[in-house]
Amino acid sequence: MIFQNLLSQKFKLSNSLTLLEMQTIEVNNFIEIKRLFKLQLDPILDQPDLYKFEYEEDLNERRLRDAESLGVIARNIDCKRILEIGTSDGKGTVLLAANAPAAEIYTINIPLEEIERGEGGSHITHGLTEEQIGKFYKERQLKNIHQIFANTANWVPDLNDIDLAFIDGCHDKEFVINDTVKIMKVMRPGGFIIWHDFNPKLISNYKWIREVSEGINELYKMKVLKNRIYQVKDSWCGIYRV
Repeated sequence: MIFQNLLSQKFKLSNSLTLLEMQTIEVNNFIEIKRLFKLQLDPILDQPDLYKFEYEEDLNERRLRDAESLGVIARNIDCKRILEIGTSDGKGTVLLAANAPAAEIYTINIPLEEIERGEGGSHITHGLTEEQIGKFYKERQLKNIHQIFANTANWVPDLNDIDLAFIDGCHDKEFVINDTVKIMKVMRPGGFIIWHDFNPKLISNYKWIREVSEGINELYKMKVLKNRIYQVKDSWCGIYRV
């Protein structure tokens, strides 16, 4: 009976994400992403921590696969404006800057006091002080990065023609929907959106991945999204071309 209940729950969850499953294609590696979008250059991967293993979530070189997914797009599409939601310690921001040195990078992070008041959702990776947010890019004294302190639940984008958006803020379903809807309005046609903590194979393993997946599935229902999402095997990144 327990086994049957587990199967039933898994079927219901899978069935509820039908649109996402139909629209997601897993590819073997970032080379396939290059072929698909006719990209020429390999990503620049110069951060030693990409090869570190600390947690279960790092299995199968997940950090490296994520960096390849983000870096190969940033390096090849002649980015002028990049928007990152979820600065955290700034490692992803540094990766974006290395692969798109000519781009202006706008990176948003929720202030710690709003997290402490419960206004930032449930699935947030880190609650950092203003000094801790973006530590890695600050140490490198990068000049093309613009830090924004805001809760995206209330933030109104004042940017246009975004070439690449990386969504890695709060992973609650409602935030994923909210952030994507706002970003779609300021994206350049042909630009790219990449969601982090996205891997349809792991929706039963990690609550935050399930939340992201449910949010994106809802965006297909709302017809905000229409094209396919591509995911490099073992990465936690979903790549979408607007």
